Amino acid sequence: MAENSRLVLSQRPRRLRRTAGLRAMVEETVLRPADFIAPLFVVEGRAAPEEIASMPGVFRLNVADLVKECRALWKLGVPAVALFPKLDPKLKDDTGTQALDEDTLVLRAVRAVKKALPDLTVITDVALDPYTTHGHDGVLTAARDDVENDRTVDILGRMAVLQAKAGVDLVAPSDMMDGRVGAIRQALDAAGFTGTGILAYSVKYNSAYYGPFRDAVGSAQAAGTRLLSKATYQMNPANRREALVEARLDEAEGADILMVKPAGLYLDIIREVREATRKPVAAYQISGEYAQIHAAARLGWLNLERCRNESLLAIKRAGADLILTYFAKEMARELR
Repeated sequence: MAENSRLVLSQRPRRLRRTAGLRAMVEETVLRPADFIAPLFVVEGRAAPEEIASMPGVFRLNVADLVKECRALWKLGVPAVALFPKLDPKLKDDTGTQALDEDTLVLRAVRAVKKALPDLTVITDVALDPYTTHGHDGVLTAARDDVENDRTVDILGRMAVLQAKAGVDLVAPSDMMDGRVGAIRQALDAAGFTGTGILAYSVKYNSAYYGPFRDAVGSAQAAGTRLLSKATYQMNPANRREALVEARLDEAEGADILMVKPAGLYLDIIREVREATRKPVAAYQISGEYAQIHAAARLGWLNLERCRNESLLAIKRAGADLILTYFAKEMARELR
């Protein structure tokens, strides 16, 4: 080929990559602060914020500091927070009775946040793992070899009503018990909370990446023992079709938002759910995903900011309308 010759090409995709302006004009996926939900951990007392060792930059906060953090997130344009309590171990028992105490930690936190920021969307977890000594998401059978589904669902319905009474906007059942979305919807409606929505952990896998979260809420004491296996209720990571069974059941039972958890390792599942429903789809970039990005960056193997941004773009590109992520605050600050 001659030195000055040109290929004859009718299509040159690189034309639209030539400048930053052109690239921005044709960008297909854009992250906004409004895409994010910030998971926050709350503890008793007045102690200073305590950083979680396995989650750099993430802290357990007392109620007063939690309100301050919510104010900061709101000012940055983050529209929602998801609250998770770390209970005093002395308050835990086998059946998680503290979850039904009207003055339990998370309910006091909800009331404080809603009083300070009535327009902030507050989401609460509906599951028993922060409240049980064994760390499971429900009440164990007599043989202590599984979670008793229907008895647990009854408790979850009562938990949801208490949370609605405290002022939450969305209750988020994360337990993966059969029938819990329908039972919670019925319980909320019967108690007069027809406006309280359900963000269902519809497709939650039995992932190896939950460890830092369990440290954060103090449900990891039994880690490494047979008791902490959640394989009888959380989904098998090998299964794809089953995800649609779970998502469609939750939608039929009254879920307002369907969520996939984890996010980054399950982008194909997010896309499957997105194409199967017209409901909003959320995805949870979980603690292990966050921790591994930080760990690799601290070792100098990856660029933190670029990997953070790429991971979140991938989740949104896969079809998530909402992303629960521990990067919410710093991403909102950068995007603004």
